[in-house]
Amino acid sequence: MSKSNGEGLVKINRALISVSDKRGLGELAETLSSLGVEIISTGGTEKELKQLGIKTVSLSSFTGFPEILDGRVKTLHPKVFGSILARREDESHKKAVSEHGMKLIDLVVVNLYPFEKTISKSGVKIEEAVEQIDIGGPSLLRASAKNYPDVAVLANPDGYKDIIAELKGKGGCLSLETRQKLALEVFEHTSVYDSIIADYFQKEVVKNNDVFPANLIATYKRVNTLRYGENPHQKAAYYTDERYKGPSVITSEILSGKELSFNNLIDLDSALGMIEDFNRPFAVILKHTNPCGAACADKLADAYADALACDPVSAFGCIIGLNKIVDIETAKRIDETFFVECVIAPGYEKEALELLVKKKNRRFLACPQLLEDKKAEPDQIKMIKGGALVQTPDNLETMANDLKVVTQIPPTTQQTGSLLFAWKVAKHVKSNAVLLACGEKTVGIGAGQMSRVDSSMIAARKAGEKARGSVLASDAFFPMRDGVDAAAEAGVVAIIQPGGSKGDEEVIKAANEHKIAMVFTGVRHFKH
Repeated sequence: MSKSNGEGLVKINRALISVSDKRGLGELAETLSSLGVEIISTGGTEKELKQLGIKTVSLSSFTGFPEILDGRVKTLHPKVFGSILARREDESHKKAVSEHGMKLIDLVVVNLYPFEKTISKSGVKIEEAVEQIDIGGPSLLRASAKNYPDVAVLANPDGYKDIIAELKGKGGCLSLETRQKLALEVFEHTSVYDSIIADYFQKEVVKNNDVFPANLIATYKRVNTLRYGENPHQKAAYYTDERYKGPSVITSEILSGKELSFNNLIDLDSALGMIEDFNRPFAVILKHTNPCGAACADKLADAYADALACDPVSAFGCIIGLNKIVDIETAKRIDETFFVECVIAPGYEKEALELLVKKKNRRFLACPQLLEDKKAEPDQIKMIKGGALVQTPDNLETMANDLKVVTQIPPTTQQTGSLLFAWKVAKHVKSNAVLLACGEKTVGIGAGQMSRVDSSMIAARKAGEKARGSVLASDAFFPMRDGVDAAAEAGVVAIIQPGGSKGDEEVIKAANEHKIAMVFTGVRHFKH
């Protein structure tokens, strides 16, 4: 190996290749061979290279030791690791290399056993998964990356083309900058690989859902950078968790429109969380993660119209979420809506999409997973300075028989259905949340206030005359009667709330005075 003072170039004279993913192997090996690089290879890689007519030295002949234990041990040998880890300018290392008859390896090309692919198959037993835990591969990668001043390392076949181009352009040499970059990629790669294994074992060993693991393991792969963050002066990017298989904005297909913004992605995720909760045709219109209107109906178009009617002023620049395939009737109503930012739905009928995409600035996303059976949701992670909070998802559904009637007047069957709808929507409104509904459509929403009575007043003001005869949902208990008094003044006829306040007796008394039906759920739905 030789170095120059300029780019810190190193000449590649000998390469070790051991890959399970054979993509691009032929082109890379042919390039190395044409540059006079000696290639050492293992098992399946050696067989593949020989079939391609590329000369290679078997690892067994290189080390003088055979592969053993059904291939579990093949690269774990001092001659291999000494040839990689030796510092080329260190005199004691040079002496050791000479004494032990080692031949220096300048390039290591390794990718790892497909552990993640194996565990993604249904019915895989832990014994089968264990056999796909690579031992030698990560060791080779880490050793090579550690010695990046003298050794180049390739772990991802997607990067072969750039390396081939540099080798050809620089006479079989690679620069220090390239070797450093490759070393970083390796440490990221092995870190993710180990985290996937640890995550798998956590799920296998920690069976009790009430037990959180001792170490939180989360890895995300960058999808793209964004124009900016929440505000133009903030830089931003977005990442994917490749192990998550449920509905996701990240994996949804963007059918039309310009690039999504940071705020678009957050709002779309909120919309997705809402539409997953409903089976009947459902529409929600959001601003800043809060619904400004939501409704169920027999037809998607009617659900959308009812959702929009709740607060058409706040719908300016909105995000729309729909839980069914968008038909032409729904598309026409969306097309007529002034200033829509984004729409997410399971899909779109051809005629509907043709109409919608005529307005170029609107983004239309398809998330087909919404039509699949709902999968168990993972724990929710919220980052805070210096750490993270983890909780199970708020997916507890309240049914009619879960309700406790606490007033002299019980709700009617129709009112009960409306209360349950309002309760389900209120779960997605920032606390303090108070929501008014008629049937299965919201008519007024008060979100994110410091005082629950203020939320009640905002919801009533937004509803106006539509508050008369409506039902009210509160995400947490009323601590005193003022919220009920405000609801009565607006014309509310029934209330659903968790109960459990020290002031419950006073609150119930107020409801009885106003002849309002009230039910307790025993469950709170804060959303911060």
